[in-house]
Amino acid sequence: MPDENRTALVTNAAGYAGPPAVTALSSSGFRVVVHDKAFDDTVARAAFLQTHPGAEVILADNPATLVAQTWKLAGRLDTIVCNDHYPAVQASSETVCLDEFRRTLEYLVIYPFALLQAAIPLLRSQGGGNIVLVTSCRTHAPIAGGSVPDAARAAANALVRSLAIELAPDAISVNAVSPNFLYSEAYYPKAVFIDDAKGRDYVLKSVPAGRLGRPEEIGDVIRFLASTDARFLTGALIDFNGGWPSSPIRPI
Repeated sequence: MPDENRTALVTNAAGYAGPPAVTALSSSGFRVVVHDKAFDDTVARAAFLQTHPGAEVILADNPATLVAQTWKLAGRLDTIVCNDHYPAVQASSETVCLDEFRRTLEYLVIYPFALLQAAIPLLRSQGGGNIVLVTSCRTHAPIAGGSVPDAARAAANALVRSLAIELAPDAISVNAVSPNFLYSEAYYPKAVFIDDAKGRDYVLKSVPAGRLGRPEEIGDVIRFLASTDARFLTGALIDFNGGWPSSPIRPI
């Protein structure tokens, strides 16, 4: 099916991998519907639409309403990009606030699950679709004090595997792009990791590619997963991390 006949929904579109996902899908001819709590502010909404003029904003206060309004608007929903992010809680297991743990799980696991729960019957009714979750590969190298975001991201990645098995008979693919060291103001802000010499040195020493991932690069990966008709590709967690983590080279 030509991409110009397809509709994609991108959640949390204003941050993390949202803007490059919207750009990539729009340039491929998708009708792109976007949602973000930030769009409740008219100034923020206007600023986003100025840089993404083809996007169509839906204001909804819960996942089920968002799915229903997207379906009512477009009459179909071929692709869902769950672009979930929340500030990473860094605290020891003894001192971490349980309410912060609950909020992290709500944003990174429960909200996307509720969204997909509402969308699955519609995807089945139209004969299939593509689901793409933007998660994280941070659990490849856990750090002290990172148990909260590690647990949430691990849960989201596990969700991809389980849903892929459940939905494969219905021609619904479920895959994830799992970044680390992706430039975004959410996790790797420009002022700290690009403009500051100490931050640049940290990236250079940590990432074999020697730099942060560019937004347009993850946009390309999302576009592929969002548009492919190869629904045999499902349950994949695609690391987007420039080769991180890597072991230091030791002389023989």
